[in-house]
This record gives sequence, C-alpha cells and structure tokens, in this order.
Amino acid sequence: MNSPIYTSIDYEKDGKQFGRLEAPVSTNNAGWANYYLPICVIKNGEGPTALIFGGNHGDEYEGPVTLMNLARQIEPEQIQGRVILLPMLNRPAVAAGTRLSSVDGRNMNRAFYREHPEMQINESITAMIAHYVTQALIPLADLVIDIHSGGRSMHFLASVNMHRVPDDRQMGAMLDAALAWGAPYVFIYRDVAGEGLLPSYCERLGKVTLGTELGGASQFGVEMLRIAESGVKNVLRQHKILADTPLVAPAKPAQIVAAEGREDYVMAPVSGIYEPFLEMGDGVELGQPLGQLHSIEQPFATPMVVNALSSGILMSRRAFPLTIQGDCVAVVVRPYQL
Repeated sequence: MNSPIYTSIDYEKDGKQFGRLEAPVSTNNAGWANYYLPICVIKNGEGPTALIFGGNHGDEYEGPVTLMNLARQIEPEQIQGRVILLPMLNRPAVAAGTRLSSVDGRNMNRAFYREHPEMQINESITAMIAHYVTQALIPLADLVIDIHSGGRSMHFLASVNMHRVPDDRQMGAMLDAALAWGAPYVFIYRDVAGEGLLPSYCERLGKVTLGTELGGASQFGVEMLRIAESGVKNVLRQHKILADTPLVAPAKPAQIVAAEGREDYVMAPVSGIYEPFLEMGDGVELGQPLGQLHSIEQPFATPMVVNALSSGILMSRRAFPLTIQGDCVAVVVRPYQL
C-alpha cells in the first residue's frame, strides 16, 4: 500500500501485538520526526474482525481509557477472529486535550470524505492517518466501532449512534448490535456540521458501524466507563468474536430515538453565556424555552431566549457555558419508527 505510515504490526499473525503506527512529520523541534499512534491487534484463528477507535476527538477520553484497558485485558484465547484497537486515533489532539489536532488543526472526524482517499496522503498528518485507516484497516473490518462522547462542549445521554442507512439488512444488523451494547439509548442522528465522518465512510461500505455519545463534559467517570467497556464486550460477544462468556441481553432495553431534521439541532442565535432551563431526558414542546444567552458586552440587557424548534426529548445540551453564535446548544429527539 502506498502510505508513508510505517508499522511493524503483522495483521495476519495470531497472538497479541502491541505496536504503533509511525507517521512522518516535520516540526520546529525536529526536521525529521515521527508521530506515534498506539495500536493493539489480538488475533486467534479465522473469524470476523472488529476495528475499534477511541480518541477520534482529543477531548473525549472515554474511548482511549476503555480501549487501553481492553487491550490489556483481552487475551487471544478469549477470541475467535481478530480485534484491532486504536485507543488514540488522533493522538496529537488527545495529548493536547483538544477536539482538533494540535499539529495541523484538522478535525479527524471530517477527514473521511474523499472519493479517492489516496489523494489525501500528503495534505496533513490528519489526512495521512485517515488515508492509512481507509486503505489498510477498514478493508479488514466486519464491525467498526468509533467511541465518542460530548467532549468539552456538550452533555449527552449515554447512547449508541448511527445514521439511517438505505440498506434494510445493514440497518437491522446495526440496530441489533446497538441494542446488544446495553446503553440506555440508541440514537439515529443526522450530520449537521459537515461531511467526512469516519462512521459515515464505513456505513457507505456496508460495514456494521456503531458510534457512541457517552456523556460529555463533567460526566467522565465510573458509570460512563462501565457503559463503554461492557458495551464493547457485549457487541464483540454478539458477533462471536469474544468468547469469554455468553451474551446476556441487557436488563432494560434501550430506547431507540432519532433526530433527523435540522430543526432538531438548535444553534445559538447570538454569542454569550448559555443558561439552560432543562436537563437531558426532559420533555420538550415546540416553542418551549430551552435556555437563554446572557450578553457579555451588555450584561444588564435582557438575555436572548432560545426556543425549541421541535418537540420530543432533550438528548443533549450545551455543557461549556461560554457560547459562540452558531454553536449547538440543544438536540431534541423523538422515538424512532422501525
């Protein structure tokens, strides 16, 4: 494969391998340098392959912590097939605690948009990584999981996410896998912030693809990490890749919800300090006030009220109070019709 990224990992070798993807960069510290992305491959005989990512965005730590723990826990004799774990897909962003790469300022989850990914190689380190993932890793995968949370800016009800795809068989398989996860919600969402998402790329290839939104700012902790780790294991068991124990159906079935209209994603009409009026899980009526924005420049002026543009349940709300015009402050969902 024509990629400047090097790895000593042998994807066809049985056993457990800890290694790295080495991406060449030139920096102010070193004209010749490499940026290392950790990778773990666990393989045992023939069977399906699960490709699992964390750290696509660097301010979302549920994925990195979960996958680092699983890389140490899972042994080859526990699986049938192959598991490929990349706990820090955008390691520059993870190290900096930022959503975007600290090296090139790119959003890793907007880098998977090209009709011909080979054209991305020399654009930036983010594009280089995306090219390697699309050409070397995704073709190996039967199941793709991309673990996200709300990061610094948003609170989310814990959910497993996907788009509505046109292939009914693929959609059914994705919903079955999402329900096996055991999170409280399955969330069918729409792209409202641009194209190039890693899950979208995999969905278009017909892969069983799951994303997540596991909490967000100020919610990183025991419960969210439990949902992340137990969920990944459950989906691996459902696909008969992890054979440590039989899959046990979740005690409480997930609610399947969707936000597929632009009006379900409420953006801030002006900049200011966002004061929410509702918590996630609250019912929402069309036109109901969701919160208000206090002006920093005119602190004693009447705040601007932000109203709901649709009815349903509040799935997500702004976490970091300082808000710029156009930032998402709320997401409203409704029960999904199968």
